[in-house]
Amino acid sequence: MSVELSQLTAAFEEFWPLEGSDDWDAPGLVSGSLSQRVSRVLLSVDVTAEVLAEAQDGAFDLVFAHHPFLLKGVQSVAETNSKGALLTNAIRSNVAIYAAHTNADIVEAGVSDVIAKSFGLQGVRPLVAGANKLEGHGRVGNLASAVKLGDFARALAKILPATATGIRVAGDYDQLVQTVALCGGAGDSFITAAYEAGADVYVTSDLRHHPTQDARELSGISNKPFSLVDVSHWASEWLWLEVAAEQLSKRFSNVQFVVSHIRTDPWEFVVTQ
Repeated sequence: MSVELSQLTAAFEEFWPLEGSDDWDAPGLVSGSLSQRVSRVLLSVDVTAEVLAEAQDGAFDLVFAHHPFLLKGVQSVAETNSKGALLTNAIRSNVAIYAAHTNADIVEAGVSDVIAKSFGLQGVRPLVAGANKLEGHGRVGNLASAVKLGDFARALAKILPATATGIRVAGDYDQLVQTVALCGGAGDSFITAAYEAGADVYVTSDLRHHPTQDARELSGISNKPFSLVDVSHWASEWLWLEVAAEQLSKRFSNVQFVVSHIRTDPWEFVVTQ
């Protein structure tokens, strides 16, 4: 049993409309023919050589990824570079590649929405609302009751898949937190929005030194406790794949959707004194 790739891409663009993506983004079909038949789809945050090998070994026809494989300008797809080698390998083995990125971040049941629900937040709303007030980047909501920041971070560690870097916290362990803002993936551009939304803590990935330090300094002079939690980029987005697979399985009962458990987080180990 199979369907044409064109039927799948139509559903992808219904669930995660391309027009919802940020201007700099590059979601959509990366490689493959719209007329090719698809019976098995592998879902992954990233497209790597290891993920492609899993797709080939498992006779998957399509890799559905969160991160666009060709996000930045590429001057060559020669097999002498990593992008060219992987893309050539995929084309030769007839494995198509599709990506849903920021257009999957902002929607209901999208990346940030799934994280908010996994945290058990109530009264969830977009952190930065779009034209549709139910959609937008990030989410903010409330825990059922206030907890210590340290206990909140420990709870996150049980919810998210494990990674070498774990969870980093900028804040007082004993600070009580109840209003939580979050953004799946790299979200330090929304630190100010989280603070202005009245969040006690902001959870995101790839937090840099200076924006984090500045937020903590602002918290000090405003006398309003505001902490930040840095989690793995891959881990924060991986949770969404199961939800996406379930959505697609309900639409296409004759296609198998499988979430890859390959950890594409690039960090392997940390060393502390």
